Amino acid sequence: MRIDFEETRDLYKKLEELKPHFKKGGKFGWAYPLFEANESFLFVPPTTAKGNVHVRDAIDSKRLMITVVMALIPCILFGMWNIGYQRLSAMGEATSLFACLGWGALKMLPLILVSYAVGGFWEVLFAVVRKHEINEGFLVTGMLFPLVCPPTLPLWMAALGISFGIVIGKEVFGGTGMNVLNPALTARAFCFFAYPAFMSGDSVWTAVDPAKAVDGWTGATPLAVAAQAHGANVVAALEGAGFTLRHAFLGLIPGSMGEVSTLACLLGAGILLATGVAAWRIMISMALGGIAGAYLMTAVAGPDSAGIMYLPWTWHLCVGGFAFGLVFMAT
Repeated sequence: MRIDFEETRDLYKKLEELKPHFKKGGKFGWAYPLFEANESFLFVPPTTAKGNVHVRDAIDSKRLMITVVMALIPCILFGMWNIGYQRLSAMGEATSLFACLGWGALKMLPLILVSYAVGGFWEVLFAVVRKHEINEGFLVTGMLFPLVCPPTLPLWMAALGISFGIVIGKEVFGGTGMNVLNPALTARAFCFFAYPAFMSGDSVWTAVDPAKAVDGWTGATPLAVAAQAHGANVVAALEGAGFTLRHAFLGLIPGSMGEVSTLACLLGAGILLATGVAAWRIMISMALGGIAGAYLMTAVAGPDSAGIMYLPWTWHLCVGGFAFGLVFMAT
């Protein structure tokens, strides 16, 4: 039998006794998606393919999505630390490990909880109305959205953003598997265009009052510095602002909470590739496309072009959301 422990077996039997009440025609038939979600969370449901399938494996949506969430852990932990690091550095205070993690947790965890709570509400509502199972894909969407947002985003804006992403970006198309838009990116796009002052600029990336920051602090991201530079001296401008390629690769820069560290993204990519969840061909293709795009921009740039046109491809791979998008969006 699949279940070995007596306590777990008793729980399984209890769920089997309750299941008829939640099936079609039962007293609580309307709530079957909720029952099925709890059953899937606790056990592997005995659901088999009803049609012809060409690949047979023990993997299911739950295991697939949980693997992606596990791959996001390096980005989550580093992003949490970096929020505190950027804040304490801007204030000229000591950047101890636990102090940085503590400040980061105060900013990141509420946004994650709001994303899951509000987005989960819409998932459950549409599942109950349409009488289908709650799809585990939201485990990933609910985590991706806050990770591509600044740490200063108000919670109510995050709630509106994830609502737009789930309803307009996915459910209006019929749900998971039928949507043509990425719900997490749709949510971010909504926040960006509806509330640009809270999603762009120099001050939104560091959770600190500018009046309390040390002299010379700006909060600008490497991309902002590169965009304001002129001509081929873009790397010198970045280094003059305190950014090095090593800092960009490690993630010691301001930016969206989960996408600052290329190293953390690569660790996540290793997990996805090792478990067979992601396709290495897609990752390689996007990386090559980014490198080719960087060379093309430099080739067509003129002497008066913005510095970002001359940005080397190594910098393109390490700043902004390129690495995060390559690992967790494109795949």
